[in-house]
This record gives sequence, C-alpha cells and structure tokens, in this order.
Amino acid sequence: MRKEFFKILIALIITFLIILLLTFLINSKQLNRRLPQKFGATYMSMDNPYFEELNSAIQESVEANGDVLISRNPSQSQEKQNQQIFDMIDSGIDLLFINPVDWKNVTPALIACKNANIPVVDIDTNVFDDEYVNSIILSDNYQAGVQIAYDVERKKDSARIVILSHDSIFSTYERIRGFVETINTFDGDYEIVYKENTSVTLESSMEVMLKFLEDNVDFDVIIGGNDPTALGALAAMQKCNIKNDTLIYGIDGSPLGKEMIKQGYMEGTSAQFPIAIGRKSAEIAYSLLNGESVPKNILIPVELITKDNLEDFDIAGWQ
Repeated sequence: MRKEFFKILIALIITFLIILLLTFLINSKQLNRRLPQKFGATYMSMDNPYFEELNSAIQESVEANGDVLISRNPSQSQEKQNQQIFDMIDSGIDLLFINPVDWKNVTPALIACKNANIPVVDIDTNVFDDEYVNSIILSDNYQAGVQIAYDVERKKDSARIVILSHDSIFSTYERIRGFVETINTFDGDYEIVYKENTSVTLESSMEVMLKFLEDNVDFDVIIGGNDPTALGALAAMQKCNIKNDTLIYGIDGSPLGKEMIKQGYMEGTSAQFPIAIGRKSAEIAYSLLNGESVPKNILIPVELITKDNLEDFDIAGWQ
C-alpha cells in the first residue's frame, strides 16, 4: 500500500514539474516575441491617387512584418502636417515617413523627431533641412522635366509654353527646372509665355488656367508639375471650348493621365513608380530600425510615356 502511495506521489510530482517547465517555456517565448513596431506616415495630400498607391505599398510591407502603419492626410496644409507629426510622436511611433507639404516649413516637426530619437525617411520630395532626415527616396524629378523638354523639341521647332507648378514643393520645382534649363539649350524659338503656381491639384490648376485663358495669349505647349495639374489645364481648355493642337504634359504616369494620352487629349506624362518607391522606403525603414547604415539619397528612375510606348505600360494601374 505504501509503495503504491509513493508511486502515485512521484507521478504527481513529475507531472507538476512538467507543467512548470512547459509554463516557463511558453512564458519565455512570449517574453521574447517582438512587439509590433509603429510607423507614422503623412503625405502632402492623400487626395492624389499617387500617394494612395505609394502608401499602400508601404503598408503592405509593414503589415507583412506584423507591424502597424498610421497614415495621415494634411490636405496641403503644412501647419496641419506638423501637428500630425507632433501627435504621432506623442503616440510612440518608431519611425516616420514624411512627404512634406512645404519643404522648408516642415523643419520644426523634423527637429521634434530628432529630439525624440525617431528616424525619418523622406519620400517623393526633398526637405530643405535634410540633416534632420536619415534617408531621402525620390523619383529623378529633374530628369522628368528633361525628358519632356526633349519630346517637345522632337515635335516642335518652336513653342509658346505655359508652365503650371508649385515652387514650395521641391519635387515640382525640380521638374520645372529640368524642363526650363533643357529647353533653353535648344536652337529653336521656345518661349515661356506664362508660369504660375497652383496647389498641384486639378481644381486649383483649372482655376489658374481659366484666368490665364481670359487674356487670349497664344500658346501651344502646357507642362504641369504633376498629372492632376496637367489635367486641370485640360479641363479649363475644354470648359472654354478650346480645341487646338496644344501639347499637354504631366508628370506621374497616373492611370488617368495614361488614359488621356490614349484618347489623344494629353501628349505625355513622365512616369514615376510609387509602388517601387513605397517598397524601397519600407526596406530602408527596417534597415534603420535594425541599426544598419543606409544611403542618404536614393533616386528612382522615371520614364516618359507617350502614344509611342503606351502599350508597354498598364494603362489602368500604377507601375
């Protein structure tokens, strides 16, 4: 009877020890499991489908790693964007993706990130004080303007040119600079008859173009700082029932821009690749958080889309 008792007691003790060991192993594994990292992102305007696509590419990469992306839309307000960044810092983000509304006035928010030891990945357009960002991932914006200039020269010996841009956004400034500096090297008679800033939206561009059309100035080329700007100029011309051989160029490679090329309303768009930019931005972000060194500047090539090569691209989607 005593032997049976001791057998039962030993069995209970062994069972108890096994349970303790399993509990320890499970708790140890849970303690070692990495907590989700939190990323913040704010773009100049999520009303532009380009930034929706870029953000989706980042989000896909972040969520595939079991982490969280908080995205904000400042709707072209730098004051609002700065406040969004301050709020995200307070919420405990581990890294910030920034696409600034105004490349200079974003600096206070960047300084706040620096003080909070939060790495910053600048995407799509530069910031003025780039010492406060860890990496800058951009389309080759200057080259986008160069490509359009060469296409204009190929099709016209002379031109009267309308430029719609936004100089406080460095990417559009660089696109126009690339265009102007290149067109000025050509032998033909290329004259800029009008240059004005918009807020790089279709609506603001249309409003600016409508005012210009009231002056009845001759022109035969339009270049917009992005596709929505070019499309706004097109909408203004259609509203005024102006039908001529004006060459209209945008920069983005947006589905709507490509469709307008297909239908003959736009001449070309220098294509950016938001999916590639988003994926590269996420890759750089994880390298930073892992303590790895990363390039300060990364340029993603652009490619001019016209009717000549339109079939090489997905018209309905982004590249």
